[in-house]
Amino acid sequence: MKFYDCQPAPSPRRIRICIAEKGLDIPVVQVDLRNGEHLGEAFRKINPQCTVPVLETREGEHLWESVAIYRYLEEIQPDPPLMGTTPLEKAMVTQWDHRIEIEGFYAVAEALRNTAKGMRNRAITGPENYPQIPELAERGRKRAVTFLRVLDDRLGHSRYVAGDFYSVADITGLVVVDFAGWIKLDISEGYPNLKRWHDEVSARPSAKL
Repeated sequence: MKFYDCQPAPSPRRIRICIAEKGLDIPVVQVDLRNGEHLGEAFRKINPQCTVPVLETREGEHLWESVAIYRYLEEIQPDPPLMGTTPLEKAMVTQWDHRIEIEGFYAVAEALRNTAKGMRNRAITGPENYPQIPELAERGRKRAVTFLRVLDDRLGHSRYVAGDFYSVADITGLVVVDFAGWIKLDISEGYPNLKRWHDEVSARPSAKL
């Protein structure tokens, strides 16, 4: 196996944490996003979507969606389980992981990518260039604030995002909350449940990666 990473980027951090939680030792290749390595012909052959993370599987296939990589790692290394063990737990993990990605991660990315100078004409990830739209940045920030409130409310009812067990939903949630800091959203005040949870999951050794 081989893991294509970019240390500063939030998306591959999700997989780094998952790999660490699983206790797996997978060779890592750093992809230089800042200098456009992901847009070069060599990397396009690995992932035509021009994004990281990418996992090269034991079978030689390339997976470039985080949820697919989560699933593959869960199947090859079931212990510790990070995607639930009962039908309901599995459904709850899937539901919350998807919601965090759509309502949280995409919102922060929308705000960041439509304002950052280094992302001019790269407002959307992928092989094509798209111009920045300032109005979308404003919308993304509002969506992100709304989602942090949603997550705070959820965590007032359970220890972890999907229930009383740690899962990939917590991994995705942690990455999104930290990513929100890139657009200067702070959870230190006004989000008591989110702060409690964030302190706990951030203390795990895997979160330092």
